[in-house]
Amino acid sequence: MIFKDKVAIVTGAGQGIGFEIARHLANEGANVFLNDIDPQLTDASSHQIAETASGTCLGIPGDSSDLQVIGEMVKTAVSSYGKLDIAVANAGITIFGDFLGYTQESFVKQTQVNLNATFFLAQAAALQMRKQSFGGSLLFTSSVTAHQAHKGLAAYSMSKAAIEMLARNLVIELSEFKINVNTISPGATLTNRTVSDPDYEAIWSEITPMGRPAKVDDIADAALFLVSEKARHITGQNLIIDGGWTCISPPPY
Repeated sequence: MIFKDKVAIVTGAGQGIGFEIARHLANEGANVFLNDIDPQLTDASSHQIAETASGTCLGIPGDSSDLQVIGEMVKTAVSSYGKLDIAVANAGITIFGDFLGYTQESFVKQTQVNLNATFFLAQAAALQMRKQSFGGSLLFTSSVTAHQAHKGLAAYSMSKAAIEMLARNLVIELSEFKINVNTISPGATLTNRTVSDPDYEAIWSEITPMGRPAKVDDIADAALFLVSEKARHITGQNLIIDGGWTCISPPPY
């Protein structure tokens, strides 16, 4: 119950890594506001967590890159509990495509979701945390592709590297307000999306030094550490969670 009475926002949390982070926080006593662009998924996921959690979980559907939705999330959290302790900018999309044929439409959509959603949630959350004498914690979801080239992911990996630089830069901007900010970089992870590929687990088990891809629990455990009181003196850092893959980086193709 190390997050008892903490108030947290987690975006892109209808399923996968975001869902597991939200679930872990609520199980540890936090009051969680779960966001996803799909209203039905948001409602179902938040209810699923709330049924068994020690804390609470309320769904707030909407596009996490929309400033109005971002404002609503922060306003709802503060009006409900009077504060905001944690904001996890996890929402993101992956648009594969060969660099030489990548379209402007795909590029704009890729960066809109991955960068706008992260930047402006961090801004809105930090403005609230600045008002609080105790500050708060920000966490962004990057990727191992920010550190290692991956075919077909030029735009995606660029956006994830930018997220890590944002966290580093915000050390200058936010430390005086007792706000720490870090990123996690998941590697291959078994989620609802990846398990639809029948070869995914076998391929990544073979090329990952630890012998398997990550489970969503592996990512959530690392995320919870970085937004806990035990990590309040850690800021501007990135934690790679990939079973050692980036150390040797064999390609999955």
